[in-house]
Amino acid sequence: MTTFRVKEIWRYPVKSMQGEQLEETLLGMGGIPFDRGWAMRDASETITSAKKIAALLNCKASYIEGTNAGAVPHVEITLPDGSAVRSDEADVNARLTKALGQEVTLWPLQPAEDSEHYRTKVKPSSPEELEAGLREMFAVKPDEPLPDLAAIPPALLAEVSEYASPRGTYFDLYPVNVLTEASLRHFGKLTPESTLDVRRFRPNFLLEDDEKLSTLAEFGWTGKKIGLGAAELDVDIECMRCVMTTRAQEAPGLAALPRDSNIMRTLVRETGHNLSVYANVARPGVVKVGDEVKV
Repeated sequence: MTTFRVKEIWRYPVKSMQGEQLEETLLGMGGIPFDRGWAMRDASETITSAKKIAALLNCKASYIEGTNAGAVPHVEITLPDGSAVRSDEADVNARLTKALGQEVTLWPLQPAEDSEHYRTKVKPSSPEELEAGLREMFAVKPDEPLPDLAAIPPALLAEVSEYASPRGTYFDLYPVNVLTEASLRHFGKLTPESTLDVRRFRPNFLLEDDEKLSTLAEFGWTGKKIGLGAAELDVDIECMRCVMTTRAQEAPGLAALPRDSNIMRTLVRETGHNLSVYANVARPGVVKVGDEVKV
């Protein structure tokens, strides 16, 4: 029987920026503490991401210990030119705006009750405009199908139709994303010309296996519970992949990844747009690199 173990734990201090690896975490009901603790809002005052601003992936962010920005610590962001700016510096928004090429403001998590902070301010005015926006976000061509949004629980789909993220979070949908190396091997065989890297898929947990499988292993876990260390997850749905998987990444100090639209062509053709799985936390607990996964 195949044994899976936690190989990497990832936290992303700022939504869509490069993340940081942890050796262990106390996984809570809201996911990894301070994961996506900050996000950018655009000129319309809507929370945005690298789906819209590709250059966000060329920035790195890390938390500054001993600081307090309310719900989360302050962060230091390394900009594409290698310079750094802190979230508590007076000119942080001006420097981020210049680095990203459009007007943005940096925000820590706000209370879930602050609905206006999370509300999407500019919405499509027709079904045709809605479809065009979805095709742009998911990087699918006119002759390709859109992802099956019906897989998203109705209440959650209604929430993210009205708000840019579930209120009280900067997640796209769920607090936890799990990816196996078995899936990466399988996908690599389907698109051998692509440069694959875990950073394209931004999981919280990357799992290795002792048999070096080449299969979409985690897809078989939907609807089940999996144990990670002392914690337990409810695996809910497969993760629908968007244009971010195809973006170039050239953050300082990290290996560059080229822009690659073939990744999305392969996802659409071979996996129904999906790779990795989304989960909720069923039981909080400590998770460490090397912990065995129990399905």
